[in-house]
Amino acid sequence: MTYKENYEKWMSSDKVDEATKRELASLSEEEKEYRFFSPLSFGTAGLRGTMNAGLYAMNKYTVAWATQGFANLVLERGGKERGVVVCRDSRNNSYEFSKITARVLAANGIKVYYFEDIHPTPLLSFAIREIGAIGGINITASHNPKEYNGYKVYWEDGAQISLEQAETVSAYIEKTDIFEGVKLCDFDGAVKDGKIVLIGEETDEKFISRIMSERVNSEAVKNAGEDYKIVYTPLNGTGYRIVPEVLKRCGLKGLYTVGEQMSPNGDFPTTPFPNPELPEVFKLGIDMAEEKGCDLIIATDPDADRMGAMARGKNGFEVLTGNQMGALLLDYIITAYKETGTMPPEPYAVKTIVSSEMVSEICKKNGVELYNVLTGFKFIGGVIEEKRRSGHGSFIFGYEESYGYLKGTHARDKDAVVATMLVCEMAAYYKTKGMTLIDAMDALYEKYGVFREKTENIYMKGLDGLEKMKALMDRLRACPPEEFDGEKVVEVRDYLSGKITDLVSGKERDTGLPESNVLYYKTENDNVVVIRPSGTEPKIKVYLLLHADTTALADKKIENYSKKVSEWTE
Repeated sequence: MTYKENYEKWMSSDKVDEATKRELASLSEEEKEYRFFSPLSFGTAGLRGTMNAGLYAMNKYTVAWATQGFANLVLERGGKERGVVVCRDSRNNSYEFSKITARVLAANGIKVYYFEDIHPTPLLSFAIREIGAIGGINITASHNPKEYNGYKVYWEDGAQISLEQAETVSAYIEKTDIFEGVKLCDFDGAVKDGKIVLIGEETDEKFISRIMSERVNSEAVKNAGEDYKIVYTPLNGTGYRIVPEVLKRCGLKGLYTVGEQMSPNGDFPTTPFPNPELPEVFKLGIDMAEEKGCDLIIATDPDADRMGAMARGKNGFEVLTGNQMGALLLDYIITAYKETGTMPPEPYAVKTIVSSEMVSEICKKNGVELYNVLTGFKFIGGVIEEKRRSGHGSFIFGYEESYGYLKGTHARDKDAVVATMLVCEMAAYYKTKGMTLIDAMDALYEKYGVFREKTENIYMKGLDGLEKMKALMDRLRACPPEEFDGEKVVEVRDYLSGKITDLVSGKERDTGLPESNVLYYKTENDNVVVIRPSGTEPKIKVYLLLHADTTALADKKIENYSKKVSEWTE
């Protein structure tokens, strides 16, 4: 259907409420085309988009439509009795969208376990496996601005759905009429009939207990003394209740929270981007930390799956990047296990191929097996599940550079709750040695070498943006770079063809990973460049994963590699 036909269908349907029709009637022709040219794409992460009326948007009609598609998958896979867990974050309309989701599932005869209050995404992942449900849905747009909402979808292993499952749901959605093909029931009636089961405190307590079991040095916070203090902010999201409770149970007495950011609020009034990767979200936290004499500030995003931190350095508070925190946490976990004599058998860690190679060095020097996976935490969860089934290996840590961390097998997604607890514990451990986390990072550079990471974004806007992106990837495949900063490229990995080519010997082997449009170059000095198209924006992302003997040399190397990347568009 054309955008005009889609628009007229909405305007003429008796299923569309009058407020929605008034909004649609006020649109310009250009706005009509944008909102009705296509539905939102349903992928492995579900849905995400701005909240307004129309086909290409998040609203009660598109949410119900997507849920009908997912319900059909659940029925096809025989999961009606096992049920689906539904929860939400603090965003505007999340409550309404979560109830609609539950109503559609229940109307299709699928049992629903519905969280009455807002909850972190990792708790949903935990609850699916704890209950034995076939899947789960969390209404959240993670760290996007307030205009957005989304719909994260999980399967029985607690990880986000596979590409094959997402394609099946998409096919069901396409075959279903958005108004006539969606089943709905009354929410309160479904609760009364037992079709929707309300859950909350009991599951929360089980989750917290599992989190507490992941401490590697339970005495660290106590040993740091009464003057050990940190600042925490949930950025008006779902971490507001569970994270402080976990920290208090760890024995932390000096916990200060940012008042303006503690209450759940979908308008995110203190920051336009509630993303803990951004230094600006820490402004209020820094003010409090200076006032209270704290050395550490921790922030979690609205659905509490990502965590960011700033620590006191010589010139005030400094950001710890996702790669730096990943290296710090892994080294600390290994150190604590060794000091307490509790290292589990066959320890292994998992990271994504675009994350720091410092972690590779840490694993190599400490006898920990490392698995590299494609971008996306579902692939980390996949390794955990595969190792569990094999009966071999003890998972000690997983992370991706975009501020996602996991310790423990309670979830199959990144978990800012367990990450916050471990960072708090780690900072306490270093405080007993007279060090902040910035000092600890400097110590890692001395121990393992100086590693630097940078992501370059090559934007390709305009109607021909996708063609330009494809052309660049095709060109790099046909004529791969021979060197970076004077270092010969000795290995090329093409994850689309599934081949790794050793340019010295000419030998080929399989990547062993799923097909993906990603190119990976390794130089003779083990520096790495990874290129992939963004899945959400018109740009090519280039990850520089480099190392050198000194900070000055590492910084210069980043600069030179960046210049090489900029030449690709000239």
